[in-house]
Amino acid sequence: MKRLKSITGIALMAIFGLTSCQSEVDEVQGENPNTNAANSTTASNLKRTSMYDGSFDDFIDGASCSSIILPATAKVNGIQISLFSQLDYQQVISILGQFNNDQDSVVLQFPLRVKTSNYTEVTVNNQTEYNAILNACSSAESSGQGAINSLNINFPITILTYNVSLQQTGSVVITSEQQLFTYMSNVSSTELFAVKYPITVKLIDDTQSTVNSDAELQSNINASVTTKATITQAEQNSKKLEAILVNGTFKVQSFITAGVDSANNYKDTTVDFANDWKVKAVTALTTTATGTYAVSSELDVFLKLNFTGSTSFSLLNNTWKVASVTTSTITLQSKTNAAVTLVLTQI
Repeated sequence: MKRLKSITGIALMAIFGLTSCQSEVDEVQGENPNTNAANSTTASNLKRTSMYDGSFDDFIDGASCSSIILPATAKVNGIQISLFSQLDYQQVISILGQFNNDQDSVVLQFPLRVKTSNYTEVTVNNQTEYNAILNACSSAESSGQGAINSLNINFPITILTYNVSLQQTGSVVITSEQQLFTYMSNVSSTELFAVKYPITVKLIDDTQSTVNSDAELQSNINASVTTKATITQAEQNSKKLEAILVNGTFKVQSFITAGVDSANNYKDTTVDFANDWKVKAVTALTTTATGTYAVSSELDVFLKLNFTGSTSFSLLNNTWKVASVTTSTITLQSKTNAAVTLVLTQI
């Protein structure tokens, strides 16, 4: 009897030991790991999200998949600017933003150095060589091979590695975008890999999302790309709004607050937007109010008004969401209270 108990105890210990070992393996591998090859969609997603993001200086070079390495020199609307650090970008932004209906130009001085989407740094000696970089960027984007810069993976993450027999061969801790890009660029045809989920990602609207599978990663990328397209469209619409404002003269068609339309207070006054971000109200050829305006965009387009010199026009001071716009009518809603509306029409 004692021998039977001893055998039973050993058997139980073996079972518990096997279970313990299996748990440790599952903790590393995950259950039914979703392995991927070098040419898989997940490999492409990881590589593209980890490409070097050069979009931060697009107002200078117009290329999101590369950036100018400082120091550099450029002529901005004919004014020579020396760029020693990113603090000098403000000079460029100020010159480009001085007027909203001019033809801006940035002429780079060669030679200069450029950091490309694969993190390499190259010397560019002339405009022809630089055009080749721009064309390569455009070609990559149009063929779906460009950087996905609307989603950022939060590091560290762990990549589990397998051979073609689906046997795990190891794991790699990835701590940066460049390391991830290098790893994904060097996965061979005889290797498989899987992401150890969950991971977290940051979307273009600054929200955080927890990702539990390759499919969820794809879903988050799709959502972020859609959001980026909306942001890009809003930027384009903001430029159209600026042109409409500068090229027209307006009157207050309606101004509704607390359910009351007070447009009658503005019936004899016109509103004129200048190309230097100044605005004035004119009544019977006399300027009755002056101020400034600003056009911005996020997912929507916004028009900020700031009048002085008139109590009536000071009531229009607000950050307005552009609900709709045509060449003849601009319909606005208060950013903080959609029940407050303003409609401007061209005269």
